[in-house]
Amino acid sequence: MPKTQYTKTALKEAIAGKLQRHFACEVEDATKDQVYEACALVVRDALTEHMIETQNEVEQDGERQVHYLCMEFLVGRSLRNNAYNLGMLDALTAALKDMGFEMADIFEEEADPGLGNGGLGRLAACYMDGMATDGVRGTGYSIRYEHGIFKQKIVEGQQVELPDSWLSTGEVWQIPAMDETREVKIGGTVDTYFDDNGKLVVNYHDYTPVLAVPYDMPISGYGTNNIARLRLWKAQSPIALDMKLFSSGEYLKALEKHALAETISMVLYPEDNHREGQSLRLKQQYFLVSATLQDICAKHKAKYGTLENFAHKHVLHINDTHPTLVIPELMRILMDENDMSWEQAWNITSQSVAYTNHTVMPEALECWPVSLVQELMPRIMQIIYEINERFCKELWNYFPNDFQKISKLAIVADDTVRMAHLAIAGSFSINGVSALHSEILKERVFTDFYKIYSSKFCNVTNGIAHRRWLCEANPELAELIESKIGTGYRTHPSELQVLNNYADDKELLNKLGEIKRHNKQRLADYIKEHNGIEVNMDSIFDVQVKRLHEYKRQMLNILHIISLYHKLKDNPDMDFVPRTFIFGSKAAPGYAVAKKTIQLINSISKMIDNDPAVRDKLKVVFLEDYKVSLAEIIMPAAEVSEQISIAGKEASGTGNMKFMMNGALTIGTMDGANVEICEAVGKENIFIFGMETPEAEALAASGSYEPMVIYQNDPVIRRVLDQMIHGFGDGVDYTDIANLLLHGGNGGPADRYMSLKDFASYAEAQERVSQTYRDQDQWNRMALINIANSGRFAADRSIAEYAQNIWRVKTNFAF
Repeated sequence: MPKTQYTKTALKEAIAGKLQRHFACEVEDATKDQVYEACALVVRDALTEHMIETQNEVEQDGERQVHYLCMEFLVGRSLRNNAYNLGMLDALTAALKDMGFEMADIFEEEADPGLGNGGLGRLAACYMDGMATDGVRGTGYSIRYEHGIFKQKIVEGQQVELPDSWLSTGEVWQIPAMDETREVKIGGTVDTYFDDNGKLVVNYHDYTPVLAVPYDMPISGYGTNNIARLRLWKAQSPIALDMKLFSSGEYLKALEKHALAETISMVLYPEDNHREGQSLRLKQQYFLVSATLQDICAKHKAKYGTLENFAHKHVLHINDTHPTLVIPELMRILMDENDMSWEQAWNITSQSVAYTNHTVMPEALECWPVSLVQELMPRIMQIIYEINERFCKELWNYFPNDFQKISKLAIVADDTVRMAHLAIAGSFSINGVSALHSEILKERVFTDFYKIYSSKFCNVTNGIAHRRWLCEANPELAELIESKIGTGYRTHPSELQVLNNYADDKELLNKLGEIKRHNKQRLADYIKEHNGIEVNMDSIFDVQVKRLHEYKRQMLNILHIISLYHKLKDNPDMDFVPRTFIFGSKAAPGYAVAKKTIQLINSISKMIDNDPAVRDKLKVVFLEDYKVSLAEIIMPAAEVSEQISIAGKEASGTGNMKFMMNGALTIGTMDGANVEICEAVGKENIFIFGMETPEAEALAASGSYEPMVIYQNDPVIRRVLDQMIHGFGDGVDYTDIANLLLHGGNGGPADRYMSLKDFASYAEAQERVSQTYRDQDQWNRMALINIANSGRFAADRSIAEYAQNIWRVKTNFAF
């Protein structure tokens, strides 16, 4: 545990002191938000002390450092997590109680940081926790998004996007480092020539300078003084105000440059279905990598006097393709600013960069128009051209005279820069994030690259921060576990396997059921408060919370719900196991189908809740503004985890792991990490359905899939889609959704992700769920087996595998 012991008395004094010095008030006069900030400052003081210790150790030991670049880090609230990791949570809770405050109320004062959106960002946050706990010398890098992705409001069933002003409570966790501000150059012109010595001289001029101002967020590890650092870059103009324009009365123009610079760090994932949005996204990506590399290189050179040993001291890990420009940017710094030859710079770069792929969908592999890259970063485009030329010459050795193959694998082709190909060419390691995903990368997505660079490819299955998602989010369950196996699993998650020995312990299984019911009640109270819907506590809480995308098949879930509604309408007295279907997700602002799907869920919810014949047996709830703090309420309460993407499309998933660890049973396809969950718990403790990857891919490739034939021959599906066409009583027309399933649209095939094809198998699996739920002893036994075998999906294990197999750095984790 941390060396410092925190007592109730000392914390009371510290909090009271912060209230006096920062708010000029006594405890009895303080508001909850003031008390929250005072607590945050006290905890931050402890974190910064440990961060300085960690930085001093890093400086002294000279070990290789990991730099983890990602466009998003969905870190969640910090106060409780840091207090727990530092070992002060109990003392802090007691101190606040003595001062007249409930800890839970103070936690609620903190807004979720708007630094991420979905699984990619949450994974990155879990890995920062794992690095800190495992003792890996790690720093995360991202952008300090002022307004996050967006705050989701549901108005008349439809998603409305609002700015997420999270910094009012989040800024307290960030430590500005103004003296380490870097300048990023956007646009401009590049002139090159060779001097008398034959050296290439690069003259870069007429660019727009943007300042990258760093804010450091300390990330605590559990039971250790080691602190990982998340460095967030804020964009601002070096000229805050053009006084000449301002003085002449052109006030808006006087602020224009400042405003344009600051848009870079304004919003995560700006809509990119127009040129301006694409430009802003690409600026964000270059801003992140350029500021980060300038920062790392400057510190390295100050310490060692050279960058020649850079690859021995640093690993640049790019999480997905967004930070791929790190490759040409490092080349630029090494050549243009440090006089290295191309060969020396490429040797260093290609030994420094590791790449994690997160998608098997070709349309999700980032590509940028050459013209846009040329416009925004002309020198980088020159370097990419040279990388591409040399890369294509290398490909020629493997595929002589095969111009079509080389064009297919090239980094630059058809006036497009392919970021995944650039990442493969310039990285020493390429990993997938589940066993199935990694095989698909090798066999289908990057099969030709794998033939050439087989030694680069490997797998590291994703993992979650099990202390946050089990110990903190579900303290009753953690207490029950610890009463049987002790606390060792907190740092050695594989010890959860000991719980398998209690699979027939009737007393423990009953207690497990009681804890689940307590958590269901908490979620039911939240639903009543925020949605005005009363749910049946005896119903199965069936949950699908994740990013809204067609391949994740929220639509399959919806089709099944409508079919259940029809069953109940036809047979209102049937023996039916009640269900509450719970959804939570955000749709990208420009993704019309996803937004219409949210509206459809809400239309069905309203129809069912207004129907007295079914509403006690069936409910549909859409929880707005899904985020980490809401997930921490949902995961412990869930009984069924919906992981129903079409096989072969989900890289891994991490929500499936969080649900599993909290005792929910998975209904899912053999996709992503579901495959490994199935292996861990056995097929008898999971509900698997649907086509497997080879069958799904073969059917898609054949072009023979005809959903209209299913519609014509299956009366259940026909009735469901007919109702979608006729509506749900609220006047909203969903014919467009039905047409997508039956006829296709926007150039895509009908029912692209084959929801109708898998429907019968899914409905049968859902019936098995209902029948199993009738036997609560059996259900709780299955839940315990899932919990017991979830330790392999801890982020501590993932980070240790990265450290050992890819980064080649030390770790404290014992396998």
